[in-house]
Amino acid sequence: MNRSTLTLALAGSLASAIASTAFAAPLAPEKMAGNEKCYGIALKGQNDCAAGPGTTCAGTSTMDYQGNAWKAVPAGTCTSMNVNGHKGMLAPVKS
Repeated sequence: MNRSTLTLALAGSLASAIASTAFAAPLAPEKMAGNEKCYGIALKGQNDCAAGPGTTCAGTSTMDYQGNAWKAVPAGTCTSMNVNGHKGMLAPVKS
């Protein structure tokens, strides 16, 4: 592998690592302004932050519509949501 190829490979790896870290970061409080946590509507791996025991943060839910995984939605809209028969809830529930 020549030097420029190695440099590009390392740069790509670094960029990927930085992007992964940013994706896993919790939502900043200012991003939650005007939003509320809506439990039970996130698809597997698409929750916005911690989804109870065994998960750490964004993207760690282990199943679709996990009762303790949440998505940030506009305030006042959660309980009216119905995603494939799964209603949004303002508090976590056991799946």
